Amino acid sequence: MKQLLLLILILFMVSCKDETVKNTPPKKVDVIKRDKPYEGKIIKIDTSLYAKFESPVLVDFYAKYNHETVWQSTEFRKIILNEFKNAENEGLFSDDYRFEKLNKLETKINKLSDKELVDYDLLLTYNLQKYIWHISQGKLNPKGIYKDWDLKAKNTDVNVILLKAFKENKLQTVLDSCKPQHIVYKRLKKAMEILNSFPKDTLKTIVASEKINPNDTTKVMLSIKRRLMYWNDLKPQDSLTKNYDTKTVEAIKRFQTRHGLAADGVIGKGTLNALNFSKTRRKNQIMANLERWKWFATEMGNEYLIINIPDYKLRVVENNDTVMTHKIIVGTNKRKTPILSSKLSYAVFNPTWTVPPTILKEDIIPATIKNRGYLASKNITVYDNAGNVISASDWKTSKARSYRYVQSPGSFNSLGMVKIIFPNKYSVYLHDTNHRDYFEKWNRSLSSGCVRVENPLELTSYLLKDTLNYNLEKITEILKTGETKNASIKTPVYVHQWYWTAWSEDNILIFRDDIYNLDDDLFKKMK
Repeated sequence: MKQLLLLILILFMVSCKDETVKNTPPKKVDVIKRDKPYEGKIIKIDTSLYAKFESPVLVDFYAKYNHETVWQSTEFRKIILNEFKNAENEGLFSDDYRFEKLNKLETKINKLSDKELVDYDLLLTYNLQKYIWHISQGKLNPKGIYKDWDLKAKNTDVNVILLKAFKENKLQTVLDSCKPQHIVYKRLKKAMEILNSFPKDTLKTIVASEKINPNDTTKVMLSIKRRLMYWNDLKPQDSLTKNYDTKTVEAIKRFQTRHGLAADGVIGKGTLNALNFSKTRRKNQIMANLERWKWFATEMGNEYLIINIPDYKLRVVENNDTVMTHKIIVGTNKRKTPILSSKLSYAVFNPTWTVPPTILKEDIIPATIKNRGYLASKNITVYDNAGNVISASDWKTSKARSYRYVQSPGSFNSLGMVKIIFPNKYSVYLHDTNHRDYFEKWNRSLSSGCVRVENPLELTSYLLKDTLNYNLEKITEILKTGETKNASIKTPVYVHQWYWTAWSEDNILIFRDDIYNLDDDLFKKMK
């Protein structure tokens, strides 16, 4: 009897559960009414066809249109196909969006059956959604590739964008608005256009064992001259000689300037490497840079510092105008300057320098082990966990990494006379340096991750925007005291430490050395 009652109870519970499921109201969807006449016929879609796409975004979109076809407009279809065909202009690949297949379907649109029209409609939507995502925020996610990149994730709602295009009947305008609008991105697109105008590159790799100086005579000059003529740095010549003549020196200097090299006319390793870049590799480089720019912030602020790490330049931009430019020194390949966006907080005059863990481990401790007088020579004071000063004689190797090492303020300080602070998880900042001669080098990948700025006092005075208390004369007086002083940056100014190695200026291709070796690897991942 007890077993029978238990069985009845279980059946009752199951019955209630099933009834609950059956009575759950379906998710309400606001179906869009099509109150305008549409070109072509609207066809009902069998919802089982969605399964092969494995895309909830696709399902949500068609639910808005009562699970009916949407691409009746010939104009809209042509816009989509044209975007896919020219995807390379945005640093993307037309094959990713099934361009060839879709184009074939379009050519026989009037002969397609209802089933084929539905398939075509679904393919257009699925690939357009993917394309909008890619042009808005990139094909790849930098967080999945780099540990030292800290950029805010973008979250593109492709259906909101598509619905806006339909509502306003402006598909091209809406798609264009999804693409990065910054001047550098537009100059990258122009660079791709310029590069595509060059003929097929059939030139061979140039090999030279020694530097080539002006007036040298060498057989390899023939190949160098051909390469310079190919890139339009040297005017075409009917006959070539082996002599490194004056015209070729000027051409090399132009080439070196375009590539951020020392324009000294000497053909060394750096110049030779740049000469040996093929058209295809330059194209891949531009595509990698276009991808990278899609990751960067869309809103940069009315006033900001933009740092291009491979270009060794910091630019101050106010209301879209560059008002100041500074040379910078950035991290080495081993100790890279991180990619990030932040907001400036305050400046520190006569800063102390607390040695960070990496420099402590790799530089300070080994040097101190060799010579106990090293710390005093660098004006570094050592403290234990209780804040007590540790003398050179009491300094113990076994406890070396538990101590705190602080360098006193002064012209000898590694941070120089001023540093500019902004929140970030890498503990990096902008600062002066006690090696100002380094700014004369063309390769300035020399720091331990922070960015050293040339003429930092001028920059700091500008950022503080207080001509009464922080003009250059007042700042000099503060520095003479030798006392550490903080000054808040009250106007919202943002800093963007970014990375790009290609662009164009006045219809001229510009490239920079890929100091962190990111371009080739990124292009491979994009493929």
